[in-house]
Amino acid sequence: MTEPYGGRFTGRTALVTGGGSGIGAALTRALTAAGAHVHCADIDAEAAARVAASAPGPGSATAVELDVTDAAAVAAAVDAAWPLDLLFNNAGIVIGGPTEELTLEQWNRIIDINLRGVVHGVQAAYPRMIAAGSGHIVNTASAAGLMASGLLTSYCATKFAVVGLSEALRTEAVHYGVGVTVVCPSAVETPILDSTDSSGFAGRAFFLGAENTERAYSPERLAVDVLAAVARDRARVVVPGRTRLGWLVGRAAPGFLARRTARYVGTRLPRAVTGPAAG
Repeated sequence: MTEPYGGRFTGRTALVTGGGSGIGAALTRALTAAGAHVHCADIDAEAAARVAASAPGPGSATAVELDVTDAAAVAAAVDAAWPLDLLFNNAGIVIGGPTEELTLEQWNRIIDINLRGVVHGVQAAYPRMIAAGSGHIVNTASAAGLMASGLLTSYCATKFAVVGLSEALRTEAVHYGVGVTVVCPSAVETPILDSTDSSGFAGRAFFLGAENTERAYSPERLAVDVLAAVARDRARVVVPGRTRLGWLVGRAAPGFLARRTARYVGTRLPRAVTGPAAG
């Protein structure tokens, strides 16, 4: 039987943050199925334990309780997993709603998890990967880190930052034998779609409506996409195909994309707003 991904993950050690559900859980299971040993880390220790226990062989998984906003804890998790071949900075949240209603506490929370959580992982693992002359860092961003949208201002801000961090780091890391990949999917079928906050933002309806689809992307399919990209040392994963096409159209005609997005956002604002469309 041919080993998946050319045996790229057989016997490797990986740390996956946000591994207790959604994309992180799917990555954990895909990695163990490909022969890796995974440290499945999540702030919810019970969720991490359930995922680790359900991960298939021939690899294995160990549950780790981890708050990615705690830099010392992230460094300790990297130490415990070392020698580490693969770091998946995947933990993240969404806070949606009108920008004027966002509180400073909400801004700080999403920056701490979505951006500083990634920084903490890079800070802990990247220098050691340089010393080892090998390793791969995978940062989960979003299509919202490539194409901006109102009602997702704080989320877009953090995900654009993760894309920039990843693409800049890749131009350095290549000289040390370290790979960097950024993952930019559109709506994925995870609990984050149905999470709610004080704004009452309906994430599932907003994300799926923006894509004119009734079905979110499968996290299991995304995990396969990600591992295939890592095996080939690709810079980014933009899926599904309609999202990649939209991104490419937006790069070629940014004004068109901005106007289209502004029209859609206008239909979702909680009160009528008049004025020219963006772009």
